[in-house]
Amino acid sequence: MIIGLDHVAIATADLNAAVRRFVEDFGLTLTGTEDVLTELTSTAFFPLQGTRIELVAPLNGEGPIAKALSTRGEGVHHLCFRTDDIVGDMARLQAKGYRFLSDAPKPGAHGAKVVFIHPKSVGGVLIELSQHDGDAPHHDPSADVAEETL
Repeated sequence: MIIGLDHVAIATADLNAAVRRFVEDFGLTLTGTEDVLTELTSTAFFPLQGTRIELVAPLNGEGPIAKALSTRGEGVHHLCFRTDDIVGDMARLQAKGYRFLSDAPKPGAHGAKVVFIHPKSVGGVLIELSQHDGDAPHHDPSADVAEETL
């Protein structure tokens, strides 16, 4: 189930310049950077109450961010919804006709599992689903007992 807005991603051609802008001009706190090899991106994170801003730049000038920058320029790249069951949400959304950019979740930043919904399925908006290790649904053994007594 989708449980919140994880982050808003902004594509940038120059990660260092964008980081300086967000730190010096907006006064945000940089909590780290990370290269995400599966997506060929370099990322930087700025926490805000209840969510984060994620700056994304092409890693070595390659990958989907490089393509997005060449066609659309810098700006909002995608919205990311946090989920506690990425595989279940994929199945539920596929049953409703949504198309994904991959058949299964991939490793993302912060050790999360991520998958992207094709923008043509969502009115032109690229949507990412992200499940962090601590977000997996917890199994309640008492539910098993309750079901057995029915």
